[in-house]
Parts: sequence; C-alpha cells; structure tokens
Amino acid sequence: MESSQNGAVHAAVNRLRRVPLVIVSIAVLAVALPIGLKLWTEFDRVQLAAPYRYSLERPTPGSVTQKLEQEVAFYQERIRHDADGGMNRALLATSYIKMARATGETSWYLLAEQTAQESLLKLPFSNDGALMALARVATAKHNFGEAIRLANKATPNEETLAMQVTTNLAMGKVKDASRATDRLVAQNPDLASLTLEALVEVSQGQDQKAMQAFQQGLAAEEPEETGSSVWARTLLGRLYFKRGQLDTAEKLYQEALRVLPQYPPAVLNLAELEVRRGNYSVAEDLYSKIFLTSQRSPTVYDHIVFRGMARVRELQGDPQRASEWRDRAEARLRTDLTGFGHRRELARLLLERGRPQDLAEALRLMQQEVQVRRDAETMDTLAWVLSRMGRWQEAQQAMQEALRWGIRDAALFQRAGTIAQSLGKTTKAQAYFKQAQATDPTFDEQAQKALGLGVGLLGLN
Repeated sequence: MESSQNGAVHAAVNRLRRVPLVIVSIAVLAVALPIGLKLWTEFDRVQLAAPYRYSLERPTPGSVTQKLEQEVAFYQERIRHDADGGMNRALLATSYIKMARATGETSWYLLAEQTAQESLLKLPFSNDGALMALARVATAKHNFGEAIRLANKATPNEETLAMQVTTNLAMGKVKDASRATDRLVAQNPDLASLTLEALVEVSQGQDQKAMQAFQQGLAAEEPEETGSSVWARTLLGRLYFKRGQLDTAEKLYQEALRVLPQYPPAVLNLAELEVRRGNYSVAEDLYSKIFLTSQRSPTVYDHIVFRGMARVRELQGDPQRASEWRDRAEARLRTDLTGFGHRRELARLLLERGRPQDLAEALRLMQQEVQVRRDAETMDTLAWVLSRMGRWQEAQQAMQEALRWGIRDAALFQRAGTIAQSLGKTTKAQAYFKQAQATDPTFDEQAQKALGLGVGLLGLN
C-alpha cells in the first residue's frame, strides 16, 4: 500500500537518480579529444548548434529545488503518520540526496546518511533505497570501497550499475567501469547512461566513441532529465575546453546555464575558462556569484570558489588577498577532511602555496588518498608532490599509472615530460611534450594559469 501511494511522486523523479554525484573522480573530465584539429573545428562549426541545443521546455527558475522541497515535505509528513515504517525513510533519504546534488550543500548528505541508517534499523531486509542512499553518501565521502559494498547488497539494476561505473572510475579500475557501462547501456541507453559511457571511453583514449555516445545521449534526452541534461553539457564543455576549443566550451556552459541559471559546475567551469582567457575580473564575478548564493550553508563547491578567488587575486597582482582566500580554502578543506575526505584537494592547495614546509603533509595526504582513489588526477597529484620533493623515479611511476589506460590530457603529458626530462630521458620527454601540444594546441603558459580550477562532474572535488 505504501509504495502505491507514493509511486507517482517517486516515478516523477526516478530518472534523476542515476546522475552521478557532483563529487566523484575525475581526471577523466580533464581530458582532450585527439581527433584532428581540422575535423574538430569543422564538427564544431557544422553540427554544434543542432545536437547540443536544449530543445525541450526549460524549467522555471527555482522550480527544480521547489519540487524537491515538496517531495521532502511529502515524505516527512508520511513519516509523521508512520513512525515505525522504514520505506518512507528510505525515500526521504533519497530525496535528501537529490537536494544535495541540486544545491551542493553538505548538510543534505548528512541528513541522508542519518535517515537511511534509521530506515535500515526499521527495515533491515529488502531495503534497496536505504542501501543506495548510503552508497551515494559513501561516494560523497570518497569511501568508494564502502559504496560498492553497499551497492552490491542491493538488488542489481541500472542504479547499482551506474554506481559501479562511477566508483570504479574513481578507483582507477577502468576496465571494471567499462564492463559495468556496457551492461548499463544495454539495459537503458538514455542520456545518463550514455554520458557515463562517454566518460569511460575518454578515460581509455577512445575519444571518437565518446563523442558518439554524447551525441546519442543528447538526442535521447527527455523533459524529466534536467539534471542529466545540464550535467552532460557541462561535461562536454569541459572536454572541449581541454581540447583548447574555448568558444565551443563556453557555448555549452552557457547552454547548461540557460536550462538551470544557477548550476554551480557550469558557473565555476565558465570562471575557469575566463581565467584561461585572462579575463580575471569576469572570472571573479562568476566566483562571487556562487559565493553569494552559498552563504547560508557550506557546500561542496566552497573550496573551489575560494581557490579560484585566490588564483584570480594572485594573477591580478594582489598577493595579500590571494593568501587570505587560500587561508579560507584551507580552513574549509581541513574541516571537510573527516566528513568528506578532501585529501587530494588539500594537498593541491598546499602545493599551490609553494612552501617547502608543506611538502611532507602533502605527501602524507596523497599516500592516504591513493589507498582509496587512484584515478588519473589523483596519481598526477601524487606525481606532483614527489616531483617537488625531487623523488623523480617515484614520480615517474605515478605518472605511468595516471596514463596507463590511455587518457589524454595536456597537463598530464606536460608533467610526464618534465619528469622524464629531469631523469635525463630527453627523447621520451620530447615525445610527451609533443603529445601535450597535439592534445591541446593552445596549451601554453596562460592555459597553465587556469589549471586545477575546474569542477570534475564525475569527479570528486
């Protein structure tokens, strides 16, 4: 009886469930597509407008969170009338997860965790909703092994397969992620599934297959997939950005914002793009936009905003304000270490500061991080720490793992080249430098000033 009463509400939001959390790994997002520059430019000019334009009816401003608030209130009211029931608590926990995705506020994850745990106490068997809510919270906390353990206890379905894809990508198990994606797309080739397929293909260097998956997914999008729609376009924009196609990237970010005007990943990635262009005041305005809207509660984006503001101030020649913003970022990251495991992000901040006394802590953080996360961006960060410490052989080993599945990223190739050069391997170093330029012909000193500022949408920032 309980399921039939809430079935209509539950079905209306079901399609959003498999959109990966806005906090999952992702050097995968920091890749570039190695098809020819001429072909890429022609594709952009001839086909960009039609396939990538959002042709469905846009939600009215604020309607997405408003509907989620109504959903939360609905299940809270049901719990008041059924204090001992477990199913409504599982559905409420799922609603909290969706609020976390929509707002980025960390408090929603904590509410989801508490509610899902209460649900399992009251309904310990056949409670997939609570198990998957806890799996998503575990992913948010970068506890990927626990996320997979919980997902494996639930009844196998599209949602558990999507969890396998994202967690395996985070752990550097690309082949396992690929197998899960194959099963997922075979069951339901919708926008969310095909976007995951694109990520897996890119992580293996199969970039034309990735583009095909993106096109198929966007062609199949439906009105109920607003979350997937903005996620896919922002992700695709970041791929174009990493290819050096900034105009196309900007169009895709703007298209995502046309659908959801306050979508934080698109705003922050647009700010990253403006830093790369040297438009520091524009970037500052974009960071301020997120900062002003997140004052009521801490969000998963705060440290990205603070680091972005610090970078902008530094590039504008204001080291004092830059230091103040980095202090804020560090304080937030240290606060989040226990709850959300931002070890990699804190290590990168310490490296950006450039103080020798921070290297030991940065290394310790990364040694802990690689126990749970081994995607390309994580291994690259470990290589960065080791390089700064002069431990070049170990840095080379970390970079080899970062690149082992075929991912193409100009920044990764640049670091691999620098490491090889430091080891006296001149020929290999030059090969890496050429790969960096082939991947992104515009990757220059100005481009490097924007490194590390974007949002990895599968990526756990």
